[in-house]
Amino acid sequence: MRFLAEVVISLKPVVNDPQGLTVRAGLHQLGFAEVSEVRVGKHIALEVEGDSEAGVRRRVAEMCERLLRNPVIEDYRIELREGGSR
Repeated sequence: MRFLAEVVISLKPVVNDPQGLTVRAGLHQLGFAEVSEVRVGKHIALEVEGDSEAGVRRRVAEMCERLLRNPVIEDYRIELREGGSR
């Protein structure tokens, strides 16, 4: 089976986000004063072959742990759905 794995990588809450501060300042300058906080992260979409959702989830988690995120400053969330080829 083919799965689409969407990985959202975000900075841990205790880590400063200078890019988020810059985006917030830009939004304020454009008149969006209601924005109180911005955190910038990454979105990675992977098409993965596997026999089961649980197996694919384990493999994608391993990818995150070994390459896709910096464990010191980043967390991740995995969303899976069958099919792939959005």
